[in-house]
Amino acid sequence: MRTYLKYCLFLACCLVASSAFAQYPNRQNYPGRQQPQSFESDTSTKKSQSLTGDQEIDAERKKEEHRRDSVTFTSKFIRVTNEQLLKDSTQVLPLDTGLNNFENYNPLYQPRSPRINLGSTGLAERSLLFEPSKSIGFDAGVHFLDAYLLLPEDIQYYRARAPYTNLTYYAGGVKEQLFKAIHTQNVNPQLNIGFNLNFLGSKGFYARQNVGDMNAAIFSWYQSKTKRYNLLANWIFNNLKTPENGSVTKNNIFTSAQGTYTTAQNDTVRLYNSSDHVTNNGLYVKQFYYIGKIDSTGTGASVLPTQRVAYTFYYNTSKFIFNQYEPDYFNVFPDYYYSSTLSRDSLAVSHLQNTFSYSFYLRGKSTSIIKNEVKLDLALVQDLYHYQQFVTDTGIINTYGRIIQKDRKQNNSFQDLTIKARAGYRLNDRIMLDLGVQQVAQGRDFGNFLYEGKLTLAGGERTGKIILGAYTQNTTPPLVYTDWVSNHFIFHNNFNNQKVTNLSFNYINNDLKLDLKAEYYLITDYLYFTAQNNGIDATPAQLHNPINLLKLSLGKNLVYHKWHFDNYIVYQKTDYQSTLRTPELYTYSSLYYNTLLFHILHSSFGANVRYNTPYVAPSYAVGLGQFYNSTPNLTFTSYPVASVFAKATLIRTNLFLQYNYANQGLFSNGYYMVNRYPGPNRMLMIGVSWSFYN
Repeated sequence: MRTYLKYCLFLACCLVASSAFAQYPNRQNYPGRQQPQSFESDTSTKKSQSLTGDQEIDAERKKEEHRRDSVTFTSKFIRVTNEQLLKDSTQVLPLDTGLNNFENYNPLYQPRSPRINLGSTGLAERSLLFEPSKSIGFDAGVHFLDAYLLLPEDIQYYRARAPYTNLTYYAGGVKEQLFKAIHTQNVNPQLNIGFNLNFLGSKGFYARQNVGDMNAAIFSWYQSKTKRYNLLANWIFNNLKTPENGSVTKNNIFTSAQGTYTTAQNDTVRLYNSSDHVTNNGLYVKQFYYIGKIDSTGTGASVLPTQRVAYTFYYNTSKFIFNQYEPDYFNVFPDYYYSSTLSRDSLAVSHLQNTFSYSFYLRGKSTSIIKNEVKLDLALVQDLYHYQQFVTDTGIINTYGRIIQKDRKQNNSFQDLTIKARAGYRLNDRIMLDLGVQQVAQGRDFGNFLYEGKLTLAGGERTGKIILGAYTQNTTPPLVYTDWVSNHFIFHNNFNNQKVTNLSFNYINNDLKLDLKAEYYLITDYLYFTAQNNGIDATPAQLHNPINLLKLSLGKNLVYHKWHFDNYIVYQKTDYQSTLRTPELYTYSSLYYNTLLFHILHSSFGANVRYNTPYVAPSYAVGLGQFYNSTPNLTFTSYPVASVFAKATLIRTNLFLQYNYANQGLFSNGYYMVNRYPGPNRMLMIGVSWSFYN
């Protein structure tokens, strides 16, 4: 993995060097620059040779033919969109090349969606806050590496008048390295193609945390000359390889007088030859065609249809593999069913989806401001699933004696038919109502539903807008809760569907830089993992009593001259804190100073701090990929985690220098997010993002 990153960095540096020299002519030819003296001849005393009229014409023609294109391509020539922006109309946005949130490169520590993990980027993770999924239908339930996946909804599509390439590299020595590459160009005005390529290589802070992840995607957007027909296509490949070390053996790594966290790579761990391997590959093709009148804005940035028919094809294969090639000396696993030293558990899922949809729009004649618009979306979704689960059995005996054999434990196929409908009404650009229905009408997950509604009341820039929302959801338990067969975990349960009801109030004022949201959740038949009497045997459970949860979040940014103070606070309170284990309070603050250095370097200098109140920490089940409520309950002391950074942009390059966990040793020597798994230590990070437009 490290070799791949070195090659990619070398290639990126070469491209940057060539681009840098390509932007400027020979420095000796700068206007006004003093030319070096020539000791071979003095042109000022030489007589110039006279040219005939034809020769002068030929000379001027030659200059014109060899004259470079005067157009300098910039980000203004690139427009970007995604499937969500193309949902109701053709909308494209300018390319974002700013420094906003550039230092928050890590998917685990996004300011508004923090995640707990096993101590290093690339290892198992889950959300720190309560963030329930709003999907229905079949779910395998294996999501411990979801933050590192590249999915169809993550793909962006472009209109590029010039070829566009972006290379981004983040490095913290060998402890953490990320590389991202995007290239896109228009083959002709109607067809754009491109690719994404991401690498995550991390040795981590403790033994056996060496991660090797790769994401790749090829994407394309075609729009006909009449703008009636559009095609979005992408092929995605995810290959995630993650070791499992079972945690370090020492429990006093941050309290020992010797300060063992400073030599963490030398500390022993519980597992040395166990790992997870996750692959997720898919082909996604969406076609839609506008029927009837098409209204275009004067800029051509948006196309408003009156009718639309669409067809979406999606085929995905995913595989989850756990390998163990060692004895369990430290009782990491609860038990074994097939072998005490060998595990190769796998789950393979194939998913074929066909979606047919029709949309109808009825609106007034004005295209500058949409008034009295009624829209209706109808869709029929066919989902075909096939899954298989295997274990490696060392106890099989044939005529030749005991053998090691791959044994299939599950092999099932089924179909779901889902009806989707969405109705909306827009009185004007200030009052909008949106209602949605999703219902599994036939198949294995019959009865699943998601009903939701949203009312938007918007005022002026100073008044802001209010969004009232509500939804109710009924979902089949994931496969890992009901039918699971592996070397260390076997479950066969009959659980009720989990129900979630939500009410929300959201006030947004861009002029005040204020975002206030209040949410109430009622969860019935809550599904979770807990420990059995021995304390390490994770097993699925269901709480039949209703759970009430109140979630308040506040985002407020303050600006004083060149000083910026961005804040985000979340308060959560539930009547089942021992079951739904999340902190009551989470905060993120970023204080930084913007300035222009040397008249060319747009820069920011500052620090960010994140903090959450103590909560009962979950444990992690190796081989199952689940965080569970362990016993006895263990609550870790919580301290702020601060990082200082400097970031800048120069022409087409963004750079940052950041010292993560800069206050380590000030309040404490370290912290835990998961039982027995220490969090990451301090680390100096550098980041560079290069953009090319030719």
